[in-house]
Amino acid sequence: MEQTKDTREVRKGEELDLEKVETFLHQHISNLPKAPLQVRQFGTGHSNLTYQLKVGDWEAVLRRPPMGPVAPKAHDMEREYKILKALHPVFPLAPEPYAFDSGKVLGKPFFIMERRHGLVFDTKFPEEVAASPELGKRLSESMVDRLVELHSIDYKKTELQHMVKPEGFMERQIHGWIKRYDQARTDDVVTGDRLKDWLKSNIPSSMEASIIHYDYKLNNAMFNEQADMVGLFDWEMTTVGDPLADVGAAMSYWIESGDPELLKTGLGKVPLTAQEGFYTRDEFLEKYAEKSGRDLEQIHVYVTFAYFKLAGIIQQIYYRYKKGQTNDPRFAQMNVFVNNLIKHAEETAGL
Repeated sequence: MEQTKDTREVRKGEELDLEKVETFLHQHISNLPKAPLQVRQFGTGHSNLTYQLKVGDWEAVLRRPPMGPVAPKAHDMEREYKILKALHPVFPLAPEPYAFDSGKVLGKPFFIMERRHGLVFDTKFPEEVAASPELGKRLSESMVDRLVELHSIDYKKTELQHMVKPEGFMERQIHGWIKRYDQARTDDVVTGDRLKDWLKSNIPSSMEASIIHYDYKLNNAMFNEQADMVGLFDWEMTTVGDPLADVGAAMSYWIESGDPELLKTGLGKVPLTAQEGFYTRDEFLEKYAEKSGRDLEQIHVYVTFAYFKLAGIIQQIYYRYKKGQTNDPRFAQMNVFVNNLIKHAEETAGL
């Protein structure tokens, strides 16, 4: 099988039942070539599992939840599938979804979607491009522009209007993530009580609602060699809500060179955004404000909450590791990162 650079052999314990998947494909995909199914796995990501499917010259991606028990309402494949169906016609960077299964085939829900090809910029520059500050600046600009574009779409003209409840968004988010953090907390992470109290006392008045990706980071996007975005992935957290919550979440992932070492390396190697040429967080925010026309006076509240929310997400992953529900060695020290994120959020809040 042709080996693309963004895939690897399927990790042990995360194999698919090829016969069942192949039967499903022939039932739901028209004009499928008569050739054996070949599967490889995308190696990035800490949450949902994604696989490259190939049947002859036909390609697609299968996306499913992680192995073992998962948090309630997390990894909702059907919701993500419906979001992509609503989004793809108005925001073509979202891949087209092809088919969904509720769990009858593999025991867990999954969906099949379009396979995109391009360059993913994560912790190092791909071999196909020459690393330069100018490229970093172009990638940064593309990230800002596409976020502004997403936030400008009228969600009321899509099926998303029937799936969301934008009123009281930030209040629900802050109280909801405090609850999730508490439910997943293990005895080796801090309570974060001082930060939680501050967040509850500083809930921002949400501006007009827009479609928000809510996991918007450089390695969730795909680009061509000219740094134009050609795909945007991981729509699991997407909803309609306060666009500044999306900006805050993006900034919690946007590492810069002067950040503390543990913040830089908490999810592995240092992201490319810390390199010369990439926007700083302040530059990203300035460009977003300029191009969107939105007032970012309260952005420190959104960024503070984003660090807390990220701590909650990482803690849910660490909880699964601590309880023996996964043995992925990448998760073993994530409690240290959670504690660091809480501390960083407190500093962002001025506590």
